[in-house]
Amino acid sequence: MKLKINKGLNLRLAGALPGYSSKEVEPVSCAVVPDDFPGFTPKLLVREGDTVLAGSALMYDKFSSDVCLVSPVSGTVKSIVRGERRKILRVVVENDRKHETLTFDTEVPPAELLARSGFFSMFRRRPYDIVPAPDILPRDIFVTAMDTAPLAMPLSARLPEGAQNVLARAVKVLDSLTDGKVYLSIGGEWSFGDIPGAEMVHVSGPHPAGNVGIQIANISPISKGENIWTLDVVTLYKIGLLLETGRPDFSTLVAVVGSEAASPCVISTYMGADMESVTGGLVKDTPCHKRVISGNVLTGTVVSSSDGYLRFPYRQVTVIAEGDDVDEFMGWANLSPSKISISRALPFHGLRRLFSPDARLQGGRRAMIMSGEYDKVMPADIMVEYLLKAILGRNIDDMEALGIYEAAPEDFALCEFVDTSKLPVQQIVRDGLDFLRKELE
Repeated sequence: MKLKINKGLNLRLAGALPGYSSKEVEPVSCAVVPDDFPGFTPKLLVREGDTVLAGSALMYDKFSSDVCLVSPVSGTVKSIVRGERRKILRVVVENDRKHETLTFDTEVPPAELLARSGFFSMFRRRPYDIVPAPDILPRDIFVTAMDTAPLAMPLSARLPEGAQNVLARAVKVLDSLTDGKVYLSIGGEWSFGDIPGAEMVHVSGPHPAGNVGIQIANISPISKGENIWTLDVVTLYKIGLLLETGRPDFSTLVAVVGSEAASPCVISTYMGADMESVTGGLVKDTPCHKRVISGNVLTGTVVSSSDGYLRFPYRQVTVIAEGDDVDEFMGWANLSPSKISISRALPFHGLRRLFSPDARLQGGRRAMIMSGEYDKVMPADIMVEYLLKAILGRNIDDMEALGIYEAAPEDFALCEFVDTSKLPVQQIVRDGLDFLRKELE
């Protein structure tokens, strides 16, 4: 099957990777952040000072006790950080660098194995874009092998040579968890051929073509009462390794990129690694203020370079200028050629050059402007303006009719980028999904 996405936008940003060779970085500590796993209500299983192995459960889901968040490294539970009303913000494990890993029984049912080993928490369920419950099986399972986000490293480049057999083993297990199909969406850089048991979908087009939600909307849309599980091909490969060896692998390749990265490169580290270890020596020594983003510039999480941690999905760190120290003539109205815009009103709109954006809002928030600008970058059959108004008005019937069951915040990231009104579109969608789930489940 072939799928061509016509709408979207590829951002031409400075600081791309020159290649995909990696160097190893051993983190001082790693953190597990429950907020990275929507729908997961954490209950602690450890205390500060406890010794854990890689794969040891740190917390479980209050409403689905088999689903666990586990330690990515062996060591000691250094701290349990809480926020308001004792909400668990993160559990930090000090790395002992011994790499001792818990071994799991691969003869147990697949859903139980995935849940207890921590990999099930890396799945997402549509609707609601949350961690699924293993006892509610999906209509289909979608696996994406693409990452079209700005400055992203291709997902297929994260797989070793000869990964076909491991992927096939994992696909066979996923196929046993659904009565439908296991779709595997691949791009032009895919070099592993067809994977037995998977419905291969060759996808082309600009970002967000690599988003699994856009693929679902164009291949087999979801209807009310149905649910779909999604994951990426790297998680699929790690599931295959777990089935072969019984030992989970929590290593990850992280692309450190962006205009303020001194030398964009790929490092090999562990999920949840402390940001000081990840970015050490890789950020430009310039006087401007810098923003460190765990993820890409569209959907990533802002973290501190000194006490922050790599956040899910653990594969990219982008460093750009903050922009709060810029003294610019005419401010946001300046027609500098260094600004990035999709508007033809900007004189330098057509220049094909690399841009070095900063984190400024470039204007103030205002009422929603019905200009159709969302439609230019939204390849799914969703009327974004009307969906946002339905969410803000908490109109459940309109939310359902306008396609919220297919929605996930990342699919609206480009809408937020081009938005003249400066609305926090992704947060609005997230709030709408949480509200709908609270009302209907």
